[in-house]
Amino acid sequence: MHDLILVAGVDEVGRGPLAGPVVAAAVILDPNNPINGLADSKKLTEKRREILNLEIREKALCWALGRAEVDEIDQLNILHASMLAMKRAVESLSMLPHHALVDGNRCPSLSCSSEAIVGGDATVPAISAASILAKVARDREMLELDSVYPGYGLAKHKGYPTKVHIEALQAIGVSPIHRRSFGPVKRLLDV
Repeated sequence: MHDLILVAGVDEVGRGPLAGPVVAAAVILDPNNPINGLADSKKLTEKRREILNLEIREKALCWALGRAEVDEIDQLNILHASMLAMKRAVESLSMLPHHALVDGNRCPSLSCSSEAIVGGDATVPAISAASILAKVARDREMLELDSVYPGYGLAKHKGYPTKVHIEALQAIGVSPIHRRSFGPVKRLLDV
């Protein structure tokens, strides 16, 4: 076991939505306990993600979630908030990875070596696992936020800028979980 090079897969979800946090996950898979069917979370059905989410949590050597809140997104910008969420996820792992594989074209500053892999959520199992954990966690949170802030349709679109969401923003106004620095929200506040 001590010879094992611990590699964490890291990914985030929620860069595009107008509402809610950005959520990241870091996962160190167990090479002796493989998980079948890992893929980019966006390519999987919700039911399949839920099943894999449980399997990843059970079989991975360790996993952790990290997040950046709406006020952090507005202060830092979405790119830096995403990096912060990914850094928090990696730093929350119960085992320190030797290396991190990060989905996308840049890496957060980590205490281990790291490399960015564009499209990694589709090609690297540990990143796929991270994308699934992050997406399931964020989707569940948006379902809960839908009951706290009804009328926006958060349970359906998860905060993404759909026609329904934009129309609801215009009708109801901006909630505390909306990202004030994002164009469609900012335009309503500037009126």
